[in-house]
Amino acid sequence: MAMIVTRFAPSPTGLLHLGNLRAALFNWAMARRAGGKFILRFDDTDSERSRPEFVDAIRTDLDWLGIGWDTEVRQSARSDLYAEAAERLRASERLYACFETAEELELRRRIQRAQGRPPVYERTALRLEPAERAALAHERTPHWRFLLSQGRVAWTDGILGAQAVETGSVSDPVLIRADGVVLYTLASVVDDADLGITDVVRGADHITNTAVQLEIFAAHGAHAPGFAHHALMTMPGGAALSKRMAGLSLRDLREAGVEPLALMSLMARLGSADPVEPRLSLDDIVAGFDLTRFGAAPTVLDPDEPARLSAKILQALDSDAVAPRLETLGIPRADAARLWPVVRANVTQLADAASWFAICQDGVDTDPAGEDAAFVAKALALLPDPPWTEQSWADWTSAVKSQTGRKGRALFQPLRHALTGRERGPEMAQLMPLMRQRPRLVTGSAAS
Repeated sequence: MAMIVTRFAPSPTGLLHLGNLRAALFNWAMARRAGGKFILRFDDTDSERSRPEFVDAIRTDLDWLGIGWDTEVRQSARSDLYAEAAERLRASERLYACFETAEELELRRRIQRAQGRPPVYERTALRLEPAERAALAHERTPHWRFLLSQGRVAWTDGILGAQAVETGSVSDPVLIRADGVVLYTLASVVDDADLGITDVVRGADHITNTAVQLEIFAAHGAHAPGFAHHALMTMPGGAALSKRMAGLSLRDLREAGVEPLALMSLMARLGSADPVEPRLSLDDIVAGFDLTRFGAAPTVLDPDEPARLSAKILQALDSDAVAPRLETLGIPRADAARLWPVVRANVTQLADAASWFAICQDGVDTDPAGEDAAFVAKALALLPDPPWTEQSWADWTSAVKSQTGRKGRALFQPLRHALTGRERGPEMAQLMPLMRQRPRLVTGSAAS
C-alpha cells in the first residue's frame, strides 16, 4: 500500500484562525495515524499580498500546536515547474489567452445577472479572428484561462461520499494573471502531482474548485489525489468564520492563555459523531481521529468552548507536566510541586498559577469595607505569624468565631478575602501552609 502523503497549504497573507487549524489538523492527523508524510506548503505566488512575517507566524502557530511537518515547500521557489506545466497546457490547447480587462469582465457579469443568466465567462476570446487577437496582443498582455470540458466531473469524497459537478456551469478559470502571477488553481495541481500528494482534506467551499482541478490533473497527465471536504465552521447564528474575527486567530488564542491541546482536542472532534473530550497528548488525538466520523452539516463553533476545554485540560495535568512551564513564569520547580496540586482546580489558564504564587510569596493588601472592617481587624490580631500548617486555618477560624460570634459564610468569606484578596479559591487549609506573609491591613480600615 502506498504511503499517505498530505499537505497543509496556507497563504501567508494573514494570521491562521480556527478554520485554518481544522484543515491543518485533519491532514496532519491523517498522515500521522497512517505513518505517512505531512508537507507544509506556503502558497505564496502572489508577492504583493504574501508577507514574510506571516510565514514566520504560521510556523510559530504550528510549532505551538505540536503540528510538525516533514517537508516545507514555498511556491514562490517553484515558478519553473508552473511555467513548464503552462506550456504543456498551451500545446494541448487547454490554456488560452484572454484580453478582457477586469472592468470589461465585470460589466459582462452585470449584464448576465440583469438578464437572469449565471455570470459565467462566455469564451469570447476563443471566437476572436486572428487579426483581432493580434491587435489585442499588441495592446494588452493577456491573462490565461483553462478550457474546461463542460462535462460532468465525479469523484468519491472522503467525507461527503459521491459528488459531481457540471463544469459547464463554471467559468473557465484564470490560471495565469496578466502580470504573470500563477494562481492557486494551477500551482496547487502542479505541486500536488510533483510532491506525490495522495490525500487532500479541505473545506466544503472548495467542492467546485476540486472539480476544476480534477480536469487540470487529467490535462496535466497526472494522477489526482483523493479529496475530502469537511463542513465549514460557523459562529452561533450562522455567521461564517473569518480570519478577521477578533480573538479567533491562533495568536490571539495563545496570548489569551488557551492551551494548544484544547484547540487540538476541539478541532479533532467538532462536527464528528464523536464527543469532544479533553485529550492530554497529541498521540491520543491522532489515535482517536477518524475522518469517516465527520459529516456534511455545518459545524457551529461556540467561541467560549476553547477556554472551557483549556481549563479542563490544565486541571487534569500533574505537577511534572506543568513544572517546566511554571518555571518560565517565575515559579521554581520545588515551589511548583507544592503549589500546583493546591491551586490547579482554580486555574483557567496557566498564568493564574503565577497569581496564586505571588499571593503566597508576597501576601496581599486587605481593605475590608463596611461592617467587615472591624471584624477583619480583630481577626487579624488573632492570626499568628507564619509559617502556617494545614491546621492553622481551622485553629484561626475557631478562635475568631469564639471571639466574635460569627459563623458560616459570614465568618469564612471575609477571612478568605483578607488572606488572599479573592472571593473564592483553593481550600484554605491547603493554601495557608504555602503562604509566607501576613496580609497587610490598609491603614484606616478598622475605623471605616
